[in-house]
Amino acid sequence: MRERFWETVPLKGMTRDEWEALCDGCGKCCMNKLEDEDTGEVALTRVACRLFDDTTCKCAQYPIRHQFVPECIVLKPTNMDTNLYWMPETCAYKLLWQGKPLYPWHPLISGTPESVHAAGVSMQHRTVAEFEVSEDDWEDHIIEEPL
Repeated sequence: MRERFWETVPLKGMTRDEWEALCDGCGKCCMNKLEDEDTGEVALTRVACRLFDDTTCKCAQYPIRHQFVPECIVLKPTNMDTNLYWMPETCAYKLLWQGKPLYPWHPLISGTPESVHAAGVSMQHRTVAEFEVSEDDWEDHIIEEPL
């Protein structure tokens, strides 16, 4: 059995390519969230960032996304403790940070990027564009995890 880097290399020790490979391509991190000011609880919505491609579940401008969405958070090993609360429960970064294994549908396990969509875990074809929904109506689009 070949070595699986995510099981042996700590998050802080991963190369950029290894770090990027952890993303399962579900697209949930690109959904707008609602945070309860009193409890800090975060609710996931199906209201997609304006740069999100609903077909590929990728950011249409990933390398230069901050030019368009300055508030987009760049998750790094050095900021996980302050940023993981808004990440989806199925997120590989979150799972590994918590010492949990990846799901069988994760592309690193399955060998195909389509497995996340086939498992019904991704946001593929499940979103509404943020410019189509008033921010006051985002609560109408809250979704439960896991999808």
